Amino acid sequence: MMLTKSKLGLLVTTFVAVLALSEVVHCAEKGVAYDDRSLIINGQRMLLFSGSVHYPRSPPEMWPDILKKAKQGGLNVIQTYVFWNIHEPVQGQFNFEGNYDLVKFIKMIGEHGLYVTLRVGPFIEAEWNYGGFPIWLKEIPNIIFRSDSPPFMNHMENFTKMIIKMMKDEKLFLSQGGPIILSQIENEYTSVQQAYKEHGTRYIQWAGNMALGLDTGVPWIMCKQLSAPEGVINTCNGRYCGDTFTGPNSPNKPTLWTENWTAQYRTFGDPPSIRSAEDIAFAVARFFSKKGTLTNYYMYYGGTNFGRTSSSFVTTQYYDEAPIDEYGLPRDPKYGHLRDLHSALKLCQKALLWGTPSVQNLGKDLEARIYEGKGSVACAAFLSNNDTRVAAPVDFRGAKYLLPPRSISILPDCKTVVYNTKMIVSQFSARNYKESKFANKLEWTMVKEVIPTPDASQIKTMEPSEHFSTTKDNSDYLWFMTSIKVDQDDLPLKKTIRPVLEVASLGHLLHAFVNGEYIGSGNGNNIAKSFNFKKAISLKPGDNYISILGATVGFPDSGSYLEHRLAGVRAVRIHGLSSGTRDLTYNGWWHKVGLDGEKLNVFTEQDSHKFEWAKVNKGPAPALTWYKTNFDAPEGNNPVAIQMESMSKGMVWVNGKSIGRYWSAFISPLGKPSQPVYHIPRAFLQPKMNLLVVLEEMGGNLDGIKILTVNRDTICSTIGEDYPPNVEIWSREKGVIRSNVDTPKPTANLVCPDNKTITQVNFASYGDPVGSCGNFILGKCNAPNSQSIVEQYCLGKTKCIVPVDKNIFDKLGNTCPGIPKTLAIQVHCGHKNVQSHMST
Repeated sequence: MMLTKSKLGLLVTTFVAVLALSEVVHCAEKGVAYDDRSLIINGQRMLLFSGSVHYPRSPPEMWPDILKKAKQGGLNVIQTYVFWNIHEPVQGQFNFEGNYDLVKFIKMIGEHGLYVTLRVGPFIEAEWNYGGFPIWLKEIPNIIFRSDSPPFMNHMENFTKMIIKMMKDEKLFLSQGGPIILSQIENEYTSVQQAYKEHGTRYIQWAGNMALGLDTGVPWIMCKQLSAPEGVINTCNGRYCGDTFTGPNSPNKPTLWTENWTAQYRTFGDPPSIRSAEDIAFAVARFFSKKGTLTNYYMYYGGTNFGRTSSSFVTTQYYDEAPIDEYGLPRDPKYGHLRDLHSALKLCQKALLWGTPSVQNLGKDLEARIYEGKGSVACAAFLSNNDTRVAAPVDFRGAKYLLPPRSISILPDCKTVVYNTKMIVSQFSARNYKESKFANKLEWTMVKEVIPTPDASQIKTMEPSEHFSTTKDNSDYLWFMTSIKVDQDDLPLKKTIRPVLEVASLGHLLHAFVNGEYIGSGNGNNIAKSFNFKKAISLKPGDNYISILGATVGFPDSGSYLEHRLAGVRAVRIHGLSSGTRDLTYNGWWHKVGLDGEKLNVFTEQDSHKFEWAKVNKGPAPALTWYKTNFDAPEGNNPVAIQMESMSKGMVWVNGKSIGRYWSAFISPLGKPSQPVYHIPRAFLQPKMNLLVVLEEMGGNLDGIKILTVNRDTICSTIGEDYPPNVEIWSREKGVIRSNVDTPKPTANLVCPDNKTITQVNFASYGDPVGSCGNFILGKCNAPNSQSIVEQYCLGKTKCIVPVDKNIFDKLGNTCPGIPKTLAIQVHCGHKNVQSHMST
């Protein structure tokens, strides 16, 4: 049930009458309603903590573990897009198999006791190829994407209706007893609406009303859409929606945050993307302190852009800096600190959902946001210090509190600090890559891709064809071929002078060959996709063949008029001939879509035998060459990756499955590849003789390719004496916040992953240690018994709790008198025999 404007008055009146008596509104009818305060799920208001997990970006075998960890992280909602182009790659032909099995994914979410937000789109952006649009849509006559263009609206409506029918048939909406509580139509349309003028205004109203007419029994949302139709909730995307969101466009709609960016997706050439756990926690606490009731982390688990699914220049690794990393491992402290935040906010739930909000100024850059009600509605407060540099003492309701810079303390009873966004009491972890002992006996063989020359069987045009329209997304690659006849007199007389080939390209990449010899490559980047390639070449008297391999790295995924985007070779000239510059742009061009190895499935076990593989010669790998080898599955159960830093650019297949594009030659400003290591899901592997095939476009060093295992077995904790106790010790009993320990104190809480045990304490210091997880060093003072005490608490255990207590570490008070102490610990988790510090 969704509250429309006509129904709102009666129901709001009913809600108001009940508020003083009960914290829950009970409705006989199942479904999702809403008012200005929150969503109302099966008659009950809830705080909703959501995370984006995209089903195509991981194999189904990984889904249960990811969903389990999401729930353990305090989430109660999973958000996903629906990816039109993978489901309908050819018009009228549908694919919902494997990691494209949307229904299986939605059902599994429900089985884990989680709700779903289904972002149908069908335009999704998502750094996904063509923003989720199938390439055949581009070929529809007179179509204009995302406009009141009848051809587009017809196909969009048909796909949307098909997905909604599929969900209804499987009874997946909450109104039917399923897990879906929200659906989204369109995506961030405000950013392009002005380009379409009145056609955009009409389109967005049509899209919203079309969706409302599908009768799902749950609300529809539009993110970043100020002009969302009545009955559709407009929501916020961004990093700081507590401050940037102007609010719903109608007084009867709740304040929802559909994309809280946990980092930033990366394109090839980018440095690492970082957003701290403290910054995210501050933003979320502020949003909930300002009447927000749903936040969604985009992404909570990013996963992998397998095959050719990423949009222009986007790396294969997607949102690896999310709370759960690409390999499905919790990235602490981001994972743990947000889990603790969710626990703290849940302690405030009654006040946030039923209390009356107010704001109290506590000084410059200081404030208290308070939710307080009558009777059983408790009091909750958020004490904020917005100064980014200086901690500040505050007086609030007769008590004193110290607020770290740019932090929010959460008091679920307006008295007790159970959480501070700046003070991380959860553990840290460091990710480790380890060369597999079993998998690196790699014996390579090779076969070179044939460099084509003009042929009557190929596509011929006067000028180079547009890349996107010619390949139709069947391949990254398009050959542009022509020939040039030169006389001896055309060639430079001096040996120091050589002709120069110039190619103007709209992007993304090209490799140039003259008479079958590789002469070089050029590329644009995500900001400036167009580029000019210039390289000295050698020509011979008579006919010379110029073969240019154009390559795209995904289709664009954002902006207006996507159907008009262009790529590929646009102009070709040869400079330095005695007869002057020769323009080859209208010389007559032959085209060939894709590589022979692609078409013949050289990367599969069955079809790789069609080729004559040769032994690999020593020295640098030549350009445009296929390589294959076999390897056994790595030992243990840890995730698997492949090191590709020594190669240049291409793709990798394991047992016929593409793990994505690599581009190690694209160096970031830090002097390193944006992505040197690539995920191989365990689900892709068999115990023995896994086929590994690499397409290398520019040349590289095969010796540098290594099969790795991945772990987060290095875990740490850094806790100050003034930190709040772990939020898990607090509970609400009969409206009162209580502790399950006699004397609440800060503690270092360490938990090994996957039921491993703490085998070694690598570092322990009670005093003033410095550094971070994996790189701690002693400060100026240290309690000498720190190591042995931590070993007593932790060695041989799956988890341990170490009090930050001077009576344990510093009974005589000799360690840094008068200075606040910090306890820093680093341990190793594993299955080996326990080693104590004293024995190493």
